[in-house]
Amino acid sequence: MENDIQKDTPPDAPDTTNTPEPQGIFRKKLSFERKGLMLKSDLYWHTKDPCPVFDGKMWHLFGSGGQPYMEIWHILHATAPHPEGPWTEQESSILDTVQGPHVAAPAVIYDAHEQKFHMFVQREFMALGGTIEHLSSTDGTHFALIDTALASIPDSDEAGIYDPHPAIIQGTHYLIYSGMRRVNHPDLFLAECPGKSWKCPWERKGKILSHENIGHHNQHNYEDYEWGLEGSQLIPLPSGNILLNAVCFLPQGKRGQRQRVFFAAAKDPLGPYTTLGPVIEPYGDDWEGGENGHATGIIVGDVLYLYYQSRAFSERNRWCYGLAVFKVAEIEEVVKNILEEAAH
Repeated sequence: MENDIQKDTPPDAPDTTNTPEPQGIFRKKLSFERKGLMLKSDLYWHTKDPCPVFDGKMWHLFGSGGQPYMEIWHILHATAPHPEGPWTEQESSILDTVQGPHVAAPAVIYDAHEQKFHMFVQREFMALGGTIEHLSSTDGTHFALIDTALASIPDSDEAGIYDPHPAIIQGTHYLIYSGMRRVNHPDLFLAECPGKSWKCPWERKGKILSHENIGHHNQHNYEDYEWGLEGSQLIPLPSGNILLNAVCFLPQGKRGQRQRVFFAAAKDPLGPYTTLGPVIEPYGDDWEGGENGHATGIIVGDVLYLYYQSRAFSERNRWCYGLAVFKVAEIEEVVKNILEEAAH
C-alpha cells in the first residue's frame, strides 16, 4: 500500500516515458474480460486493497477506505449475491483494539469449519516498525483481536512489515507480506504456520521475491524510484503450481502511470518465481486510465476473479475497484510454459 500523499503530489522528476523497456521479460499477455467499475464508495473518496471473500451464503468485499490527501484509513466492507456484484456498501468494519491511521489493507479468508472470517492487517506501512495483526469475526463487521501474527525485526530486511495475505496451499497455512529495511523499498516475504489453524507460531521462511528478480520494476538505484514490491497474494492453481499476484512500479513513464498488477509463477510457495509481467494495462481516459494496483484473485469454477484498484491520471487520482475475469485453463497453460522455459 504505497503512500498516496506522495503519489498525489509527486516531486519534480524526470519524465521517463521514452525509457527503453527492460529486455528479457516474458511478455505473453493473458486474455481477460473487463467487468468494469465494481464499487465507487459513498463513504470514502479512495477505495483501495480489495479482498473478496465467500462465506458460503454471500460474497463480502473488504478493503481500505480513505479521503483525498490524507493517510487515514478505515476498513471498507460491502456485500453481494455474486462475485460480479452488485455490491452494497455496509458500515465499515470495526477492529477491536487495532487502531491507527495506517491500519489498512485487510486480507480476509473465511474458515467454513469455524464459520469465522480471519483477517490479517497491517498497523503501519509508512514507517519502520509495525506488526501484522490477526483478528476474527462471525459477521464481517465486528472483528476481535486474536494475536499478533508477526512483528517487525529492527535492523533487518523486515524492519518494516505490511500488506499481509493468507493462503492455504496443500493444507499448509501461509502468510505472504512486504518487508523492508528502509521505507518504501519493500520486497516480498513468506511465513508458514506449522499447525492447522490461523493462530500459530509463524515460521519465517525469508525473502521469496526481490527487486532484482523483476526486470519490469524500478530498481533501488533508479533516479526516480517510486516504491517497492507490495500487495502480494499466493493463489494455488488446480495443477499444483503457484500463481503469485503482486504490484510493481514500472521503470519508465510518469508518476501516476507506473503502478501495475503483475503475475509470477512457481512450482513451490518458496519459489523460485518467474514473472509473467504486468497483466492489466490502463484502459480509456476514465477511472482506470492511469494505473492499477493491489489486487486479490479468487478461483470460482473455471475462472479467476481478480479485483484490483485503479485510477485515472486526473480526477484527483481517485482510486476505485475494478474486476477482471481470467480463464483458469489459459493461466495454467501460460504458467506451465513459462516454468518449462525457466527450467532450461
